[in-house]
Amino acid sequence: MNIVILGSGTGSNAGAILESWRQGRLGKAVPVAIFSDKPQARILTLGEKYGVRAEYVDPGRFRTKLDDEAEQRYVDAIRAAGADLVVLAGFMRVLHDTLLNAFPMKIINLHPSLLPAFPGLHSIKQAYDYGAKYSGCTVHWVTAGLDMGPIIDQSAVRIEDGDTLDSLEAKVHAAEHALLPTVLAKLAG
Repeated sequence: MNIVILGSGTGSNAGAILESWRQGRLGKAVPVAIFSDKPQARILTLGEKYGVRAEYVDPGRFRTKLDDEAEQRYVDAIRAAGADLVVLAGFMRVLHDTLLNAFPMKIINLHPSLLPAFPGLHSIKQAYDYGAKYSGCTVHWVTAGLDMGPIIDQSAVRIEDGDTLDSLEAKVHAAEHALLPTVLAKLAG
């Protein structure tokens, strides 16, 4: 199962996927490309480190979504890479019909909360500020509704009385780095 990773930032979750692949823990899942909407994103440096194609793809004129032409650029790049599955790992853009229809139920997202609780941005802070006793992360299928697609798997972390926002973020990120590769290995068979 060829996977393409889309990301916008440092690529810590992409790094967890790639390291799991290097160690032979992704089953039949094979990362074939990394695409980023930020030309200087650190996620792109992972390509050289792991021997995987890594490229900037122009996201168009909007900050939080891809315009129609940009979505088509992403579709073309993903198809050219031969992807069977698209993994959103810190890709900070909302997807719309062009991408969703090109890869129906073939796009997964990693979200830093136990959905349906705390969708959208700043989910870890939302849980912390709310006083939740548990947070965590969710891998789900991407649909038109923001963070509303069917849940594939989740990992919970307890929010202890002494936790700070920083310590909670570290716990959730550790859970993400374990969950996402595990889900990919299961999906790939």
